[in-house]
Amino acid sequence: MRHRVEGQSLRIVFAGTPDFAAESLKALLASRHQVVGVYTQPDRPAGRGRKLTPSPVKRLAEQHDLPVEQPLSLKDEAAQRRLAEFEADVMIVVAYGLLLPQAVLDTPRLGCLNVHASLLPRWRGAAPIQRAIEAGDSESGITLMQMDAGLDTGDMLLIERTPIDDATTGGDLHDRLAELGGRTLVEGVDALAEGSLSPTPQPATGVTYASKLSKPEAELDFRQPAAALSRRIRAFNPWPVAWTRLDGEPLRLWFAVPDTGPGEGDAEPGTLLAPDGEALRIACGVDGRDVLRVTRLQMPGGKPLAARDLLNANHPRLSPGQRLGQPKEADR
Repeated sequence: MRHRVEGQSLRIVFAGTPDFAAESLKALLASRHQVVGVYTQPDRPAGRGRKLTPSPVKRLAEQHDLPVEQPLSLKDEAAQRRLAEFEADVMIVVAYGLLLPQAVLDTPRLGCLNVHASLLPRWRGAAPIQRAIEAGDSESGITLMQMDAGLDTGDMLLIERTPIDDATTGGDLHDRLAELGGRTLVEGVDALAEGSLSPTPQPATGVTYASKLSKPEAELDFRQPAAALSRRIRAFNPWPVAWTRLDGEPLRLWFAVPDTGPGEGDAEPGTLLAPDGEALRIACGVDGRDVLRVTRLQMPGGKPLAARDLLNANHPRLSPGQRLGQPKEADR
C-alpha cells in the first residue's frame, strides 16, 4: 500500500459492468463510504430488437443518481483527466471489462482494488467461476486484491472461501460469490480506511488461467468420462449451456451426475440407454462403459424441463439406442 488514510469514510470510484459487479456496488452504497462516480462498459445491443441496453451497474448507478462514465478506453489522456477529477481515495474494479493502464492505477491515492472470484493465484483470468467447477475444485472464493499492471497478479488483501459440491452449478456459484464479494469488499474498504489492511504477495506456485467461455466449447464429447461431463454441464449452466446433437439439432443438457450403478457394456459413446424413470442415461467414456444421468434438459425448440417429465410423456426422440452427437442423415 502506498498510503494509508485514517478516518471513517473513503471517496470511491467504482468500475464494473455485469450483475456480479452490481452486487459489489450495492454493498458499497449501503456502507459508510461515498461512491462519487461509476465506470461501466458502453451500452450494448441486446434482445431480438438489438436495442441498446445499459449494463446492470449503470442501471443501479442511475437509480442512485451517480455520475456514469462509459469510455471505450482508459488509455487516452482525456479519459484519465476525467478520472482524476473525481479525486477518489480508491478505485474499486469488479468485472469491468477494460484494461487499466498504469496511469489509471496510479490516479487514486490508494490505487485500485479488485474483487476477483477465485482463490488466487488459482484461476486468474476471465471465467474463474466456471473453470473451478469444470476442473472439479472442492472450493472457490473471493480474493480482494491490490491491482498492478499484470493479469490478476497483485497482492492479496482479503480472502473468503466457499465450498463447491456435486450439485453446484455455474449460476449457483456466481450468485453466492457475488454476495460474498460485496461483503468482503466492504470489510476490505473499512479496513483500508482504518489503515489496517496487510497485503500478501501471491504464491509463485499454483497459478492457473481461466480462459473466456465460448459456445463451441460447450459441445459435449461423450468419449469423456461421466464425471468430467457432469462437471462441464454444471459449470456451463446457465451459460453457454452444454449441448449435443439429437438428429442433427441442438439438445441442451442443464444438469447431470455420473451414474453410480454398473455400466451397460460396450455401447457406443453417446448412446441413449434404458432410462431409470428420473433421468436420461447416456453411455460415455472411451469404451462406452461409463454412464451419465441427465436430470434436466432442453429439447430442440423447447424449454428446459425435468427429464422425468419428458420420459413420462414417452418422448419419441429419446428412445433407447438413439445416438447423440451425430449429424443429420443428409450431412453424413
